[in-house]
This record gives sequence, C-alpha cells and structure tokens, in this order.
Amino acid sequence: MLPPQLQTDPAWSPPEQDVRPAYQPVEVRLDDSDDADGSGGWALGRINAWWHSPEGAPWCRLRLIGATAAPVWRRYDPERILLLPTHGI
Repeated sequence: MLPPQLQTDPAWSPPEQDVRPAYQPVEVRLDDSDDADGSGGWALGRINAWWHSPEGAPWCRLRLIGATAAPVWRRYDPERILLLPTHGI
C-alpha cells in the first residue's frame, strides 16, 4: 500500500528530516511491465535513502542502474529488493 501522498502525487517525497541517506547496491526483481522483454527478470540498482512510514514500514528511494528515470520511493520488500554487499567479499 502506497502512502496517501504517493497515491495522488508520484513525485512526493517524505519530509527530508525523516529520510536517512544511504548508498546500498541492490538487485531488483522487475515486474513484467518494467522489463523490456516482459520476462520479469532482475536488474541492478541502488538505494540512496531510507524512510519509515508512520506505521513503521520501511521504504527506500530506488534507482535502477542505467535508467534515465528519476529515483522512486518503493516499499522495501526483501523478496523483490535484494541487498548486495558493499564491501568485505
């Protein structure tokens, strides 16, 4: 469920004082409609901020690598957004 503001304004962002900056590489499972060939594959991306809704649900500002679109806020779902190591492998 999207926050009410995102339901009516896709460009909405949470108040800056509530946003925690991040630099987290991720692998994102694409919806069929997001994928060029409709296969619903995986793509590399980066989380550049975290926010918790008033209900406590984690949200991340996500950008796909190579995409020309601006980053978007998505509810964090570990089944669809896999956190990748940033160092130490």
